[in-house]
Amino acid sequence: MSLTFKDKLKSKDFLITSEISPPKGTDLKEVIEDAEHIRELVDALNVTDNQRAVMRMSPLAVSRTLLDAGHEVIMQLTCRDRNRLALQSDLLGAYAMGIRNICVMTGDHTTKGDHPKTKPVYDLDSVQLLSIIKKIKKGYDLAGNRIDNPPDFLVGAVSNIDQSKSAQMMKLRKKAKTGIDFIQTQAVYDIGKFEVFMESISDIEVPVIAGVIPLKSAKMARFMNRNIPGINVPDDIIDTMENTEKPLDEGMSVCAQTITELKKLCRGTHMMPIGKHNNIPKILEMADIRKKDQC
Repeated sequence: MSLTFKDKLKSKDFLITSEISPPKGTDLKEVIEDAEHIRELVDALNVTDNQRAVMRMSPLAVSRTLLDAGHEVIMQLTCRDRNRLALQSDLLGAYAMGIRNICVMTGDHTTKGDHPKTKPVYDLDSVQLLSIIKKIKKGYDLAGNRIDNPPDFLVGAVSNIDQSKSAQMMKLRKKAKTGIDFIQTQAVYDIGKFEVFMESISDIEVPVIAGVIPLKSAKMARFMNRNIPGINVPDDIIDTMENTEKPLDEGMSVCAQTITELKKLCRGTHMMPIGKHNNIPKILEMADIRKKDQC
C-alpha cells in the first residue's frame, strides 16, 4: 500500500513536492504527462489554483484526475476568487472526491493576471480560511452549523522568507496557530537568508518545505525579482546566468546546489519547474536524490 503524504511527513525523509498547473483549456494530456515524468521522484503534487491570477481549469478537476492516475495530490485553494460559502463548499466537495491534502493561500491580485478587470473577492484571507478549516475538521461550519461526516484534511500554508517583511512573518505565526501541518515557501536562491528565516521560526514546530524554481535565463531572474513578491535572486547568480553559454544547464545546476544545501536545513523542497517537468529527474540526480520508495 502506498504511503500518503501525511505518512511521509511523519518520517525523517527529505520530502519532494512539485507543482502541476491545470491547463488553460480542457485537454489534460500534458498534465498527465508532466506528472508521469516525476511519478517515482516526488512525494506529492501541488495542483495550483489560477496561479498568478491567470484563468485555468479548476484544481478540483485536475486533482481528481491525478488521484485516479495514482498520484498523491495537494490541492491549492486561494481566497481571491471565492466568498466564504464557496470556499467551504469546495472544501467539502474536495474531500468527498478523495482529496486529503490542502494548501491555502490568499492569492495574487486579479490585476496581475490575464483578466485584470476581474473583481477580486477576498472575503477572507488565508489566516481566516485556515481557521475555518480547523473548525470544519471539528464538525462545524463558519456559522456554527453542524457538518455531517466532517473532513480530516492535512493542511498546509505558504510563506516567503524575507525577514524584512515583518507583517508577513507575523502572518506566518498566525497561520501556525491554526494548527497547520506543513509550510511551503517561496523560491529560495539565497541560502544564508533562508538559514536566518529558519532560525527565526525555530519555535514553530511545523515542517518547512522550501521552494525552488530552476532558472532558464538571466532575464527570467530579473523578471522574478521585479514582479514576484518574496523572490530575490542574488546578483552573483544573475551574473553567472548572463555569462554562461548554456543558461538552462546552469540554472539546473544552481537549483541542484540549492537543494543540496536545503537538505541540511529543512524537511523538504517544493519544485516549481514552470513547464519543465522533464528536467526535474536530472536536477534531483544532480542533488543526489534517488527514486522514492512508494510502499
